[in-house]
Amino acid sequence: MAAKRVGTQDKRPHRKAAPVPSAQEPRLSLERIVATAVELLDAEGVEGLKMRRLADRLGSGAMSLYWHVANKEEVFDLALDSVLEYRGSSQMIESPDWRQAVFHILEDWRASMLRHPWSASLLPRRALGSNILGRLELLGRVLSTAGVEEADLNGAIWSLWNYVMGATITRANFVLSDEDMLAGQQRLAHLSAEYPTIGRARLLLDNDWDGVFRKGLEFLLDGIVPSR
Repeated sequence: MAAKRVGTQDKRPHRKAAPVPSAQEPRLSLERIVATAVELLDAEGVEGLKMRRLADRLGSGAMSLYWHVANKEEVFDLALDSVLEYRGSSQMIESPDWRQAVFHILEDWRASMLRHPWSASLLPRRALGSNILGRLELLGRVLSTAGVEEADLNGAIWSLWNYVMGATITRANFVLSDEDMLAGQQRLAHLSAEYPTIGRARLLLDNDWDGVFRKGLEFLLDGIVPSR
């Protein structure tokens, strides 16, 4: 499905202790490398993350990075997993209102990716780290509690994954000004004979992204766990 590898950061070869930096070179740590990589990705996107550029931001030599990470691919994996850490309360997940719990998990997931738009493009082709797997475990647990059968669980989880991914990518890339939206709607009005339904619905003027996300999720959950 979406990702082909799992947890490559747990398979890194054992390395010798990093050399002590000189007075001019600040001490590196894996945490600092990952945090700086996230900053660089936020500022310049996926194409902007180069090991040399990352080293410059860290005030370090590029070769020093390799005492902590194997390569740029591992940096991507670690940065992605770090921004998708779930920090919600366990009380929310253990709530008897399973729909509220699912909404919270997925809205938090979507919000995390919108804060870091590069993450949506990386997630389908990266290793799944512990934070991402933890989210999927929470989601699976809540759905199981709601009555989703074991045979249907994978389909339910992947359907919700695909919904969050699609909604996030669309929101991150579908950026129109009010003037553009109005122009698009006016064009639909002139073509009402060809597009009567979406014209009446004023589709191109609807920028309630959060509301549409919630409504779509309601539709999905109604199908996954029909009301009895």
